[in-house]
Amino acid sequence: MKKILITGKSSYIGHQFEGWLNQSNNNYYVDKISVRDDLWKSENFNEHDTVLHLAGIAHVSRDPKMEDLYYQVNRDLTIDLARKAKADGVRQFIFMSSIIVYGDSSTEKQIINRETVPQPSNFYGDSKLKAEKGINELADETFKVVVIRPPMIYGKGSKGNYPKLATVAQKLPIFPDIDNQRSMLHIDNLCEFIKLMIDNNETGLFFPQNSEYTKTSEMVRLVGEVHGKNVRLTRLFNPFIKPFIGRLEFLNKLFGNLVYDQEMSKYNKNYQIVNLKQSINATESVK
Repeated sequence: MKKILITGKSSYIGHQFEGWLNQSNNNYYVDKISVRDDLWKSENFNEHDTVLHLAGIAHVSRDPKMEDLYYQVNRDLTIDLARKAKADGVRQFIFMSSIIVYGDSSTEKQIINRETVPQPSNFYGDSKLKAEKGINELADETFKVVVIRPPMIYGKGSKGNYPKLATVAQKLPIFPDIDNQRSMLHIDNLCEFIKLMIDNNETGLFFPQNSEYTKTSEMVRLVGEVHGKNVRLTRLFNPFIKPFIGRLEFLNKLFGNLVYDQEMSKYNKNYQIVNLKQSINATESVK
């Protein structure tokens, strides 16, 4: 039996992953702890095979007053937890980083590959990248470190940009048809990927994503379709929108390009168990 310790009691991913394991079989035992205070330092990690570190500040902020907190939580806490896990004899530490270590989305269809050098554009991305560096220095044959750099994660109950788009899809009769590409990762695909990391006692840097890129307007159309809405896509507004993509943050989030090379996301076992349309149906279902 694999014993897994998840940091972040209120983590969306943690909650979904625990449910995912419960559906598969009885070969997993999951504990969750909060790391909001220092009580975790008195916990004993040695009964666990894997620490899945999900606690952290997930949203992107440009408020300079938040900078120190981002480094304290996303960098320092991560490294401290990894050190304790190693000292307590845990064999694997999994850290959820982010595609944001490569910077913001862009107007150009630039594809990130294994040779692309991370260039964080904010302290959220930089704090994640520095955390990666700190925990990788602890890795050895007895302490395996997995760093996952996922793109935007979405699924039923998720927060962030996806539910905002889903709301738009249910209200607007038309939506701009901008030809962009985004790597995205449905929660089911992520949960299966993490399970494989644990099953195979993996170590290294990984870039999971859906099996297909997402075009924002097509995703909006699919969401509307699930709810019985016919969202008409139009290029009428494109000349007024395109010049400001990359200059206005909200437009960049909507219509910017940010993709991984599909080759770098392949794994020796299939984790991409739902495609885009299936994932939208699952996310928007009323059940």
